[in-house]
Amino acid sequence: MSASGPHTRFAPDRGLTGRMVTTMFLIGLLYVGFTGVLIVLLKGAWPLIVLLAGGLFVAQFWFSDKITQAAMGAREVTPEQYPQLHGTIDRLCALADMPKPRVAVADNDMPNAFATGRNPQKAVVCVTTGLLRRLEPEELEGVLAHELSHVAHRDVAVMTIAGFLGVLAGAITRIALYTGMWGGGNRNNNNNNDNAAIAIVLISLVSMVVYAISFLLTRLLSRYRELAADRAAAQLTGRPSALASALTKVTGQIGAIPTNDLRRAQPYNAFFFAPALSAREVASQLMATHPSLEQRLAQLEKISGELGR
Repeated sequence: MSASGPHTRFAPDRGLTGRMVTTMFLIGLLYVGFTGVLIVLLKGAWPLIVLLAGGLFVAQFWFSDKITQAAMGAREVTPEQYPQLHGTIDRLCALADMPKPRVAVADNDMPNAFATGRNPQKAVVCVTTGLLRRLEPEELEGVLAHELSHVAHRDVAVMTIAGFLGVLAGAITRIALYTGMWGGGNRNNNNNNDNAAIAIVLISLVSMVVYAISFLLTRLLSRYRELAADRAAAQLTGRPSALASALTKVTGQIGAIPTNDLRRAQPYNAFFFAPALSAREVASQLMATHPSLEQRLAQLEKISGELGR
């Protein structure tokens, strides 16, 4: 099956499909190895590890749309409340031959947009009021096509699964440090204390390595999927210049927003149309969730030339 799924006219992207499959395979290997190490080190505590891992995964995957919406203060809106927004999404969904996602708006001056949801049927596309105020209709269309591409390619589900291992590794590390691995050490038994201390150190080290590797893998995938979404949006709308204009405008406006406001939004950068970073931070982000503005604009300029021929 192509990355764009069976029911959409978004252009299939073999490069994105290959990177998704490779990333998921590597994350899977890492997950199996990490779980095996935990079972060996924790011995009798392995059922708790399985429950913790399963519970975290189900919560993050099943409720990803609600969690992200709540965190961003987004509310679902009707066509009567936002007719232009709904009308644009209706046209794009008809053009792409895909189910219409729920539509939400976040009352936030930062101009941005994101898509969330575990599959196209449960998807939500959200824009901020700051984005609606700043963009022209054709620029908004480009941004919305970008977000709908994420939905069609099932990017949100893949990124949620890919990022899960890092969340689990962090949770295990905190549990190890704060609880002494569930009372594994007995104050009256020095050997038990020593064993518990060694287990905590080993689990913490393994967790940090796992987190670092999963972090690198998901960042690499995230940057490519943003380029893929730009490309798919430009090809669907036939107006790469409008998307380029929106990118330039949004990135410039975000850079002017106060740093404290940007920091509060940064945990959700992987979901955003453009990262919530200042101009200085964008330049220094070696492990960024998004490619640079220059890369994105260069790709759109190339597509514009191809469409013009």
